Formats: sequence, structure tokens, C-alpha cells
Amino acid sequence: MIAHHADDQAELFILRLSRGSGVLGLSGMASVSQLFPKFPDYSREALNWHGLLLVRPLLEFSKEDMFQICKGGNQEWVEDPTNQSPVFARNRIRMSLNNLSSSIFKAELQAIISACREMRLHVDKICSNLINQAVTIMPEGYAVINLKILNASSIKDIYLSKFLALVLQFISQRHRPVRGSASKLLLDYIRTFPSRTCLTAAGCYLSPVPGSKGSKVLICCSLNSNVPVKLEIIQAHANGKQNSISSEVEQIVRNAKACLDKFICGVSDVRLFSLTSPHIVDLKSSESVLIEAKRLGILSNSTYDTIFSLQNHEKQHFMSKTEVMSDRDLTNGRKPVDTIASRRIYPGQIGYFMSRFLIKWNPCREMPYKLFSSSETHYDKVLELERQQSCSSCLVHHEHVAEIRCMVDSDWLYLANLSKSQNMGNSLEQVLSAAAIKQEAGKIKSWSDFVKLSAQRALMSLKSIPVNARRSLPVLVDSQGLLLSIPNVGFRHCPCLDVCAIFKPRVPVGGGHTSFL
Repeated sequence: MIAHHADDQAELFILRLSRGSGVLGLSGMASVSQLFPKFPDYSREALNWHGLLLVRPLLEFSKEDMFQICKGGNQEWVEDPTNQSPVFARNRIRMSLNNLSSSIFKAELQAIISACREMRLHVDKICSNLINQAVTIMPEGYAVINLKILNASSIKDIYLSKFLALVLQFISQRHRPVRGSASKLLLDYIRTFPSRTCLTAAGCYLSPVPGSKGSKVLICCSLNSNVPVKLEIIQAHANGKQNSISSEVEQIVRNAKACLDKFICGVSDVRLFSLTSPHIVDLKSSESVLIEAKRLGILSNSTYDTIFSLQNHEKQHFMSKTEVMSDRDLTNGRKPVDTIASRRIYPGQIGYFMSRFLIKWNPCREMPYKLFSSSETHYDKVLELERQQSCSSCLVHHEHVAEIRCMVDSDWLYLANLSKSQNMGNSLEQVLSAAAIKQEAGKIKSWSDFVKLSAQRALMSLKSIPVNARRSLPVLVDSQGLLLSIPNVGFRHCPCLDVCAIFKPRVPVGGGHTSFL
């Protein structure tokens, strides 16, 4: 629980006005927000997100209310001395607001904030419905939007832009707002039906789904974006306490969503902006929000003028500070993004790749599961009989560390060559010592059969995954760069290589539960 109050909301409203926020940003702090740990649950269960709920129960109370509550309870009031420094934007705004003692001004300021919050509730609900109806999340880490179901041409900008931002933020796991020219490009792109072109925006690559005749759009992570390819190792105790509270949080979220649905259904219209009003199209700018609020009588002329003055005053501070920082950046230069972060993973470790895939591997262990179906039990029997012997000298057995990278086009060619090979013996003999070759002569055929069939099955799976989506799949290679596994399509270089990759982004689609009630 956090003790943010109504005065904090008022300060944030003016601050975001000065930064050009629209109606969604001006809704301020959520009453309830779901926070997620750095790493998701790494059990092999279905996708679930265990998070904590950040609750702000005092947003309806002013600072003076809080002071009187403490005074009545004989509690000492503590004030942060840095709150008096005009260096910080919030402090400047707070001082300016404190000089405005009019109760009418304060009431109208809270009224426009409440109206923005109601609008945010409706936008979030509509976006949630659009995601449920028109978006399919694939286990290989990409999304498909059905343009026929979405019917983007009939959706207003404010809903469609938020919907697209939520989907792109989920796929890229970059949770920066999608604004300006990028947002406009996305709106124009998604409203073009049928889809015939490609677009890179907000860390994602958008393109028509092959074979859909432009009726569906693929959204996958873009490797051309300025984001480092990273692998983080999860410590064994990282998920220790998560499961104990997950069921409680899930139940609270379910109950809260049910209450929100009842509230939204019970409100015939949004107090600030009519859902059918033509003015809603322009509500992504701060000026349009103020103008519409004055038009509807939420703000009086005097309150409108005062808020506009506060906005401009802080806007000048912000612009001058931005210019100073830009000059400093030009002088000192920016460090390039480090794209060569360590991507090594040792046996038994659990890695988190690009905040999207959980990966674990072990070389030459008991076979974790059958690779083949019941119609191919011949290979199961052969591989089980040969497992102990062939794995004593296979390539994977000698690896004490693997590296993870994204799939490249040459991996497809490598699998194609493996699938067509009549005899894999030569490639194995090249890496074995002369003494080992003689010993392995009787085992090469069963090993080559496995690799060949594994490659064939992987190619079949890859054919169902669009080319651009393949390029964000995790791949395990050895220290020499030899392909060991593409776990998401079942390719393994050894029958006993235990490797698993699960698509588990840190933050779920939609960003988790939030409430502005």
C-alpha cells in the first residue's frame, strides 16, 4: 500500500499537462496496479503471471485530510525537507497549487481528473475486449491480429492506438509509450485492408500473415531495433515465495475485474467525453482535453485559465531543461547499446532470454520425453538401446557450456542439409579422434537417423511459423557455433539432450490488472 493522495494526483495532472499528455496520461495514478517480478514462474505449467498488487487507497483524500487524521490520532507528521526545493518539477507545481486557495478551483481540478479516470476505465475495457476477440498469441513468441474481426476502420483513434501499444509492448517486452509519428504510422498501417506491406515500429515487425490474403497481420519482435540481445540467469531461490501468494492475487484480480465490469456496464456514458462525440478523436493532446472539459462545463473559465497558466509555466521549465540536456548529449556523445552481452548458459541453469523465453538445458541425461509419436516407435526403441553408448562420445556430451542466440537463416539451411543427408557419419568423424572413430563405427547410423529425423520434424514445424517470427526464436549452440538445439520446434542434436524453452514474457498482454475506480 502507498499513501499517495489527491494533492499528488493534482500535481501529476499539471506535470503531465506540461509534457503534452492526452486523456489517458491525465488519468493519473491507478488506484490498483499489478506489479510483476523480474523473472516469471519457471515451472512447466501453463502460462501464468504471479504479481503483487500495488494499492493506493487514499487518492480521494487531500493532504490536509491526511494531516488532520494524523493529528486526531496523535501521530507525528513527517515532512520530507526536499519537498521545499524548487529544483524539482513536482515541488514547483505543489508550491503554485498551494498559492491557489479557491475551493472551486480545487473541486474542478479534481473533477477533470475523475472524468479522465472514467475515460481511462472505458478505454482499458474496450482494449481488453479487442485483444480477446482479435488477437492470437502463439507459443513461438509472436501475435496474429485478425483484421476482419478487428474492423479497425470503425474504431476511434484513442482505442485503436492504445490497443496496438498494448500488443506491441507485450511482444517486444519494451514498456515505453508508443507516441507521435510511430503511433500515427501504426494507425495508418492497421487500418489498411487488406494488409500488403510491412512496418517496423516500437521494437516490433509487422507484416501480412502468409496465406491470409492480407486479412491477418503478424507482429513479432524486431531484431533490427536498438535493443541488446540479453540472457539473464535465474537463481534457484528466485521463485521461492511467489506461488504462496499467487492464488490470493489471482482471486483478488478476478473479483476486481467483475466489479469493474458491473461499474462500466452501469455507466451509460463517460462524464467527460461522450463515446459518440466527434471531439474524442483529438483527445490525445492535452489542449484538447482542457477545451473539451470547458465546453462540457466541467471547468469554469477561471479554472481553465489558471490550469492553462500553470501548464505553460512548467512547460517552459521543461523545454529549457531539455535543451540543456540535448547540448550535453551532443558534446559528450551517447554510448552505443551493448549488443554483445554474455549469453552463456551452463547445464542445469535457467536462463531468461530477452525477457521472453525461459530456457533450461542438460547434456546427456535420461531422455525427458519421447521425441517421436507412437507410429515411429522403431526409432524410440533403437535410440533407447543405443542411448548410453552413443551419448558417451556424442558432440553434446563434451559441452560444459552453451550459448543462446536468435535463429538466423543459415540455421534453416543447416537443418535442410541434415534432413537430406544419407549418412551423417562423415560429419561426426570429423570431430572424433582417430581412436574414437573405430569405437564409434557401429553407433553412427543410429545417431545419424535420429539427427536426420529430428531435423525433418523441425523443418515441418518451422514451415508453419512465418519467416520473420522464426528470427526471434532462441537457439542453443556450442562453443564452436555448432547448432545444438532449436527447442521451440523440437530439434536436438542428441536424443538425450534435455532442453526446454517456454514463451513466458515478464508482463502479460494488456500489462496486467489496473483500476482507476
